[in-house]
Amino acid sequence: MEGAVSKTSIVALLRDAGAAALVAALLAFPLLGFRLVDSAQGLSLDARLIWVVYAAVIVFAGRFLFSLARILYGARRLAVAKPRIVLPGRSRYFFGIALIAVALLLPWLPFSDRNLIDKATLILIYVMLGWGLNIVVGLAGLLDLGYVAFYAVGAYSYALLSQHFGLSFWICLPLAGLLAASFGIALGFPVLRLRGDYLAIVTLGFGEILREVLVNWGVVTGGPNGISGIQRPSFFGLPMVPSSPDGATTFAQFFGLAFSPNQRIVFLYYLILALALATNLFTLRIRRLPIGRAWEALREDEIACRSLGLNPTMVKLSAFAIGATFAGFAGSFFATRQGFISPESFTFIESAIILAIVVLGGMGSQIGIVLAAFLLVGLPEWFRDLEQFRMLAFGAAMVLIMLWRPQGLLSHREPTLRLGDVKPLSVKEAGA
Repeated sequence: MEGAVSKTSIVALLRDAGAAALVAALLAFPLLGFRLVDSAQGLSLDARLIWVVYAAVIVFAGRFLFSLARILYGARRLAVAKPRIVLPGRSRYFFGIALIAVALLLPWLPFSDRNLIDKATLILIYVMLGWGLNIVVGLAGLLDLGYVAFYAVGAYSYALLSQHFGLSFWICLPLAGLLAASFGIALGFPVLRLRGDYLAIVTLGFGEILREVLVNWGVVTGGPNGISGIQRPSFFGLPMVPSSPDGATTFAQFFGLAFSPNQRIVFLYYLILALALATNLFTLRIRRLPIGRAWEALREDEIACRSLGLNPTMVKLSAFAIGATFAGFAGSFFATRQGFISPESFTFIESAIILAIVVLGGMGSQIGIVLAAFLLVGLPEWFRDLEQFRMLAFGAAMVLIMLWRPQGLLSHREPTLRLGDVKPLSVKEAGA
């Protein structure tokens, strides 16, 4: 490893870091160098050029250290070849069990409070959405940039059905999934012959079309004002309210407890946890069935998939429909949790975040999606006090993950179907 970093290479690294710092300064000058200040005299422009200097210095140091570490690490790999460390299947299994145990005990831990449970609930919503999109992107290999459309269908389906027909959450939940699946099939038919970038563009357009419909169809969707007063879920018919207006028994009265607003928060947390675990279990089981293996065959090579006698039309439509179903479930839960929905909750940035969770977690990796959701959704929520720097933390997390693990946090996947060891034929058996 001696001589891996020569004087010439140091100069080259400094030059490269200087160029990156110059670009960063040019970009930071209009974004960070000035800000609008609202005062009694009106708006004024305040210069803060020192922030531009800070940005350039940070980029210079980070670029130089990263390039230096890459050279040293590359020389070390050449000097000492080590096998790639892969987390064994049994270890992944116990790691998943540990995550489930922590999730089940989270509301009862000493440091748990309402804020923590709310953030954990939000993370689980994105975990469920990531697992649903993983069927389309990770297993079937279909790039979908309009997944938030099915999320919106589920939310508005529950809101409209509960308000106009008085249906409970438990009845609307499967109906929202079915309606979202029908929209998934409707999207699947026009894109049967598309793949790659063209498929992504069409799905992106589908998501934007649906959002515009929600904004402009005010008679049904409420338009930009959205829908408020959405019915909350009950615990097997027991409402979680201080007292029921119609004299029915409440949750607290049935179990002899003092009413607390945290009861509904904890119930919603366990509800989304159950929905997310059901999504995970369904995905793990279906990928071992013929339809799951057909998705993986389609992802690897569509032409070979056709040659094997598989029908790509049905394979694609099933992936879109099943993936959209789980988005519909998540959307209905989102509506009942918030009590209010509007088109602003279903913008393209939501699809981008869900897709980033799937890609950064590792295509097809269930546990990787959980870790990516915690990093991309949980960390920005904890950094919400940083205000305008919150999205900076989000972008920095994405960049660091892609630099550290280009294939995703947990890119290794066990084969769905493993062939057993083939015993070689003896000379006598071969002659026979």
